[in-house]
Amino acid sequence: MSRSLDQSNYTPPAAMPDYLIRHTTLRQLQIFESTVRLGSFTKAAEELFLTQPTVSMQIKKLADSLELPLFEHLGRKASPTEAGLELYDSCRKIFENLANLEMKISDIKGIKRGRLRLGVITTAKYFAPEILGEFSQAHPGIDVSLKVSNRERIIERILNDEDDLYIMGQNPEMDVTIESFSFAPNPLVVMAPKGHPLVGVKNITIEDLADEHFIFREPGSGIRDVTIKVFEQHGIKPKVRMELGSNEAIKHAIVGGLGISVLSLHTLTLEGPQGPVAILDVEGFPIMRKWHVVYPKGKELSLVAKAFLDFTLNLEPRMRNRMKETWTELQGYLD
Repeated sequence: MSRSLDQSNYTPPAAMPDYLIRHTTLRQLQIFESTVRLGSFTKAAEELFLTQPTVSMQIKKLADSLELPLFEHLGRKASPTEAGLELYDSCRKIFENLANLEMKISDIKGIKRGRLRLGVITTAKYFAPEILGEFSQAHPGIDVSLKVSNRERIIERILNDEDDLYIMGQNPEMDVTIESFSFAPNPLVVMAPKGHPLVGVKNITIEDLADEHFIFREPGSGIRDVTIKVFEQHGIKPKVRMELGSNEAIKHAIVGGLGISVLSLHTLTLEGPQGPVAILDVEGFPIMRKWHVVYPKGKELSLVAKAFLDFTLNLEPRMRNRMKETWTELQGYLD
């Protein structure tokens, strides 16, 4: 059945913004939108894989076309002018419409073509690329992108609707309501260097760890928050020796004898029992958590995003078995 054309709100060519069409480009608007949203010329350049001079030049061309300044500079900080704010609002509407068009075109084509943008927290980098790779093999025409960031930055990306779907270790507390689907286990374990005196000791209590030095991720980390709550329930405040920005840095610090830590079992899946890190048999551990696929409630998912969501939900039995095998190899028994 052919689709009828609704021309009730149609703008005739004579009324279209011919000047802007001739003198501005979508790329300039994209650069401007990114600069305002991120609050930095440098960050916009990093996000769009451009040099900072290129960003500055394109925004200058855009301002010259509009014959109005788009930013006011106070020291090293650039804030949008009144005209800049108006343009930013229009940019968001333009790109939202283009994104909807792209999504609808992909749906018409089916999942032979399309794009999937996935944002994941740092710990998920140990398995997310593998999942994406398997999904891509099943759908070779799909372009996929993966953004790995800490929890705080992923929450920002959710609020700005920068990706199609997100993988997180716990549901974020935000002003917007989210849809959340658990799809894989995420056990948290206590890790120590293999030469640590407590390695091999059974039924270690939380109190036994009161004098140990801990290495944590930055404040706001979901694993850090859960660990501190467990210790507080026993009336103990863990001794934090240092905070590091990545799980790999923490594992290196553990190997270096700087302390112990609580990390996801996923961080050890590649190295297995041959690695230099051991798991301690601490009462109450592993703490069983779940990985979740989330997105803002009310967001219209593309056909590609829906297909990936279904794909991940079907992975749960396999991911559960994989974690059991890893636990058996590293610890020698199942909880």
